[in-house]
Amino acid sequence: MCLTLNSGAMSAKTEPRYVLEKVVELSRHGVRPPTPKEADYLAAGTNRSWSEWVTPLGELTGHGYAASMLKARYEGEYYRKNGLLKSGCGLSKDVYIWSSPVERSKATALAYVDGMFPACNIPIHYTDMNSDYLFHFQKLVPPTIPLEKAKAEIEQILGGSLSSARQRMQPEIARLKSAVCLPGKACPMFDTPWQIKDKDKGGVSISGLESLGSMGEVLLLQYSENKPLSEVAFGKAPNAAAVGALLPLLTLRYDVGDDRFSVAQQGGSVLLNQIRMALELGTGSSSTTARQTVAGPPDVAYLLYVAHDTNVAFIRRLMSFTWQLGDYPRGNIPPTSSLVFERWQDRVTKKRFIRLYFQTQSLDQTRSLTPINQQNKLLTAEYKKPDCQKTRVGTLCPIDGVIEQMNHVIDYSTVATAANPLK
Repeated sequence: MCLTLNSGAMSAKTEPRYVLEKVVELSRHGVRPPTPKEADYLAAGTNRSWSEWVTPLGELTGHGYAASMLKARYEGEYYRKNGLLKSGCGLSKDVYIWSSPVERSKATALAYVDGMFPACNIPIHYTDMNSDYLFHFQKLVPPTIPLEKAKAEIEQILGGSLSSARQRMQPEIARLKSAVCLPGKACPMFDTPWQIKDKDKGGVSISGLESLGSMGEVLLLQYSENKPLSEVAFGKAPNAAAVGALLPLLTLRYDVGDDRFSVAQQGGSVLLNQIRMALELGTGSSSTTARQTVAGPPDVAYLLYVAHDTNVAFIRRLMSFTWQLGDYPRGNIPPTSSLVFERWQDRVTKKRFIRLYFQTQSLDQTRSLTPINQQNKLLTAEYKKPDCQKTRVGTLCPIDGVIEQMNHVIDYSTVATAANPLK
């Protein structure tokens, strides 16, 4: 009898203090070739032919699918280890996957299913592009930010004019030019002035900078795809560190583009509101019922959104969160990287917390299709605030404070246009 009691007492002592109740994950799609638009202006802007891709332009590659599966398999093992998901299938009430209607995102969602839930036939939900307010709000509701206001916001971020920023970035521009341009040959992309212009369908663009930033993205994709090193930046980027050194203009493109608060608030409020509602479901919070003006997400243990780097950028900006990981530059959002919101409950105090983090495969993990495990972990950066606490399960932030921040930055005038998936 004594042995039984002691055994039970020992079991109670070793019971985990924190329980993982829910996960909401927002992932970028996997590795893709340049889009048709990117391919055209890269060739025209450098006066040379770029590396060919087997996969149709803009679509998920087979290599990208495999890399996404490896990440998903590791995540599935983590969620099962922490009791969020059961082993095997029969998960229809535990899992919901919602994808952008763009093919590369839907294909990446399938890779998550095959990696995390093999042979389980978990459905992928999505709507058509004409009603996808969740991931493509700004395509359906054109931005209305005046040019002068946008210019002021951009110059505040840059700490001066675009011309002075271009002058300051000359070393990075010269490094990129040396990698992609032929000596002594015209390379007009690098001669384009940096100018803020109105877009035909609303919003603003920055000529010159945007194309150079996109060029850096294509170099990252070449390396991630495991293309021969002779084809990555025309042989000028022999390793991951060399690729990362060519990406500062991509970082600057994020800074003055999707990471501008006004842009992120208009483009990301609908999605952040859905994430907020998902995290509050089952907690009895009054925030959800008071602000739920649209249909909310399903109440499941694991909710996965698969979309684009723009969506990740919007949410991270609204949450005032950034990172610098591995060979990637600050704030980079690589293929299949994701923002993860975990909801934990303290068994002792019954209080709930949010653990928010960004995770990605390294450039070499993606290139080499390295299995992810305890010896080869994902690169991870955690969200931290003064009221957060470090625990054995990670940095936990009181849920009330996280929800309060979300409510503070969400533009609820845009939220009513959201809709549930149609398929």
